[in-house]
Amino acid sequence: MRGKVVAIGLIAFAAAFGAAMWWSKTRAFYEPMAPAAEVTAAGLTLAVEDFEGIDAPTSPLKMRACFRLTPAAAAALDALAPAPDPRPLVAPGWFECFDAGALTRDLEAGAARAVIAERDAPEGFDRIIAYRPDGRAFMWRQLNERFADERPR
Repeated sequence: MRGKVVAIGLIAFAAAFGAAMWWSKTRAFYEPMAPAAEVTAAGLTLAVEDFEGIDAPTSPLKMRACFRLTPAAAAALDALAPAPDPRPLVAPGWFECFDAGALTRDLEAGAARAVIAERDAPEGFDRIIAYRPDGRAFMWRQLNERFADERPR
C-alpha cells in the first residue's frame, strides 16, 4: 500500500510539473502587442492592416506579428535589399497566423521575400519582415551575426 501512495505521489508531481513546464513555454509571459496601423522598416513607415502580434519582456526572440501590407508598402519593401539569412522562429501553437514552417518553405522557394526591418534592435537581434505577393506579411526577431556561432542550424 505504501508503494502505491509513493507511486501516485510521483505521478501527480510529474504531471503537475509537466503542466507547469508546458504553460511556461507556451503561454506565460506572452502579451498581445497593441494593434498597429503602421510598422517601420529600414527607416520607412509602412501602412499595414489586420495587425496581430505577440511579444514578451523575457526575450527579444518571442516577438511575432502578422499583418497585411498595402500595395504601396509592399512596393517600398521591394526596393530594400533582401535579408541574408531569414529564419522564422516557431510561434506558440495558439498564435495561429504565424506558421514558421510554411513561411520557411515559402522563403526557400522564392514565394516570399524577407528584409531586415531594423538591425541590432536590441543589440545582437535583427527585426525581420517577410512578405508574400498577396500582401500577407510576418515579423519576428532573430539573432544576427554577432551571435552567429550560437544560432541553431
